[in-house]
Amino acid sequence: MIRASQRAMGIEYAIRDVVLPARELEKRGINVIRLNIGDPGKFDFQPPEHMKEAYCRAIREGHNYYGPSEGLPEMRKAVVEREKRKNGVDIGVEDVRITAAVTEALQLIFGALLNPGDNILVPGPSYPPYTGLVKFYAGEPREYRTVEEEGWQPEVDDMRKLIDDRTRAIAVINPNNPTGALYEKKTLKAILDLAGEHDLPVISDEIYDLMTYEGKHVSPGSLTSDVPVIVMNGMSKVYFATGWRLGYFYYVDREDRLAQVREAIDKMARIRLCPNTPAQFAAVAGLTGPMDYLREYMARLKERRDYIYRRLNEIPGISTTKPRGAFYIFPRIEERSLWKDDRDFVLDVLNEAHVLFVHGSGFGRGGEWHFRAVFLPPVEVLEKAMESLEAFMKKKLSG
Repeated sequence: MIRASQRAMGIEYAIRDVVLPARELEKRGINVIRLNIGDPGKFDFQPPEHMKEAYCRAIREGHNYYGPSEGLPEMRKAVVEREKRKNGVDIGVEDVRITAAVTEALQLIFGALLNPGDNILVPGPSYPPYTGLVKFYAGEPREYRTVEEEGWQPEVDDMRKLIDDRTRAIAVINPNNPTGALYEKKTLKAILDLAGEHDLPVISDEIYDLMTYEGKHVSPGSLTSDVPVIVMNGMSKVYFATGWRLGYFYYVDREDRLAQVREAIDKMARIRLCPNTPAQFAAVAGLTGPMDYLREYMARLKERRDYIYRRLNEIPGISTTKPRGAFYIFPRIEERSLWKDDRDFVLDVLNEAHVLFVHGSGFGRGGEWHFRAVFLPPVEVLEKAMESLEAFMKKKLSG
């Protein structure tokens, strides 16, 4: 047998790994309610018409060529304007890079920062690529605690304990995947202060920035004075264009302390050629166009968030905090004597109740004995899923 590399064989991605057993059930004609993947396009959410029209127009007008490795100037300019409106940050086109969504941004940033044995602080629990990609580059993801009882807010004192001379950055995901947490402004300021003490940049994932229910998203890029911040965002969530695979990041770095990192990222960007060209023209339409569609979409999501939050807390053996952002909820499995771990629980629910969640331990530290569910489907679909889960739990708990 020809051997694969250890770095590739070591990759795990819980969100899609659980699809494999679900497919086996579906092959047998069993309908599975999938609440595992955060893809609005699979439900009743689509990119706004002006973005779709711009995409088709770009293709018809011949914009099907290789673009610049750093991204089209038109999209980079649109990002500058959008981030000025949203976050009040003063950046230039030269500070913006376009990527194949936030995932590629992570690949470029981590690849540029990490040497073998270095570490990056990431939230626990967190979106799996944060730990997976750090490991891929022979680094160590150090997961800092987030406090469930406080709405999954980061614990800055725990961050402090994890920093050493091999730490290269602190990452935050806000609003958070998988917990739906919305970080407080005072927490973000404390993280920036800590990063400044240790001469570290902050990496801020803001893909869900306009998807909040109570409170308003604040970017550390808008709060920093001297700490370098790399802000990541994209078209997948707020603009509902997940399959377009288009994102961006930008530097807030007034003292130019990331100059060498920027050079390294640009080298990596050149070797992968360029992001999707026609999709960038569509993104310009989204970044500069009307956002009125978002009010209707967020009203739908809030109704679904409120429903699933109430129903989960009514089910015996389950409890959950209320998410304040994104479209995920992260319930706790209170009854633990019947399963060996949370993955065993999720597979048992799948096989008996035919509802697919993601096991919380797949999101790292703090995820143990939890599971993640998306509340993107209409209420009637969520109702069927919750009825199945409730019947499952009552059956199990009754012996």
